[in-house]
Amino acid sequence: MGITVRGGPVAEVVMDLPPVNALPVRDWFDLAEAVAEAGRDRATRALVLRAEGRGFNAGVDIKQIQAEGHSALVAANRGCFAAFAAVYDCEVPVIAAVHGFCLGGGVGLAGNADLVLAEENAYFGLPEVDRGALGAATHLARLVPAHLMRAMVYTCRNVTAGELHAFGSVLEVTAPGRLRERALEVAGEIAAKDPYIIRRAKESLNGIDPVDVRRSYRFEQGFTFELNLMGAGDEHRERFLR
Repeated sequence: MGITVRGGPVAEVVMDLPPVNALPVRDWFDLAEAVAEAGRDRATRALVLRAEGRGFNAGVDIKQIQAEGHSALVAANRGCFAAFAAVYDCEVPVIAAVHGFCLGGGVGLAGNADLVLAEENAYFGLPEVDRGALGAATHLARLVPAHLMRAMVYTCRNVTAGELHAFGSVLEVTAPGRLRERALEVAGEIAAKDPYIIRRAKESLNGIDPVDVRRSYRFEQGFTFELNLMGAGDEHRERFLR
């Protein structure tokens, strides 16, 4: 369990942290390093980011933050920043394979991936407002239109894999049990191309993005710190854990 890596031309980075893949601080940094290291490996041509268990990712470990205080909150924010940036900056295309829930930090990972495939049972959302935090709207904006993104932030509503497929942000919706197989097939199509050209294509596509996802996300994180200074963050986290 934890963050595991399977190497090869199509590498896999797998999250497996029961019960819901809510990552403690250390695992966010481990995830960042695993993705970055796989991308640096010249034998890697594409990377599949996926999870075991009930869902793809449920964000940060709120229990750890409440137990350890503001130092854990700062560390979790830095860990999320590192992991999201590692997916975006990975030298090869990253395919996020999403099943079940993709919430909070999960949206940060999927939103920064190059391609997203999802099982038909998958759903995506940012419950941050109900948790006394803000962040990952930067990445949600890469998955849904602007006004829906705002509605999702304000109301904490979720969207389905089918809805995202209609927007074009989910490449394919698969039947249950077919997700990993199909993600590896799509990654294999990319891996069959000239690896030097694919790496330059990734670099060039990042270079023409209209939004700097690192700076944008860091700006959002500043408001999480404000909410904690005002007491709202702690209050909502305690309410969630009751």
